[in-house]
Amino acid sequence: MSNREAYEQKLNARLEEWQAEIDKLRAKARKAEADVRIEQEKETERMEAKREEVREKLKELREAGDDAWDDIQEGAERAWQAFNDSFEKARNRFK
Repeated sequence: MSNREAYEQKLNARLEEWQAEIDKLRAKARKAEADVRIEQEKETERMEAKREEVREKLKELREAGDDAWDDIQEGAERAWQAFNDSFEKARNRFK
């Protein structure tokens, strides 16, 4: 398995893990009081949008030629870090 394939698998696994976490937070939001629930639902929607950005970067990685792969990988890492930061902030607000 190449480094590229391993990296793609790693990102896919992370996306699946975070989708499960988003689903848990969404379920928790449904149980909250109306005003809190609205804010939590908005937050989960923002998280879904960030996750989709990472999914798009992963798609670009898969389709990229070897010469462009390094540049796209850097963009994917930045998108991933932004998603991770947003996710952690949201998770803290749900506590």
